[in-house]
Amino acid sequence: MMALGPFLILSVFLFVAGLIGVLTRRSAILVFLSVELMLNSASLLFLAFGRHYGDLQGAAFVLFVMAVSAAEAAVGMAIVVAFIKRSKTTNIDAANLMKW
Repeated sequence: MMALGPFLILSVFLFVAGLIGVLTRRSAILVFLSVELMLNSASLLFLAFGRHYGDLQGAAFVLFVMAVSAAEAAVGMAIVVAFIKRSKTTNIDAANLMKW
C-alpha cells in the first residue's frame, strides 16, 4: 500500500496551479481549464483517502465530481462560445458587456 503523502502533495500542487490559473489568466478558456484542474485535484484527494482508509466512499464522491464536471463542461463551454461570438474575444475583461 502506497503512502498518503505523495498523493496529498500532488493534489495540493494541482489545486494551487489551478487556483493561480483562475486568478491570473484573462482568457475565459484558460480559466475554465484551471477550474477543471482544481476539480481533478479534489477527485485525486477523494480517491487517495478512500484507498488509505479502505473505503469506497471516495470512489463514490469521484463519480459525483465527474458528473458535476461533465455538466460544468457542457454549460461552461456553451457560455464561453456564446461570449466569444458576442464579444469577438476570449478576454474576461470584456465580460462587463454581457450586463443588461
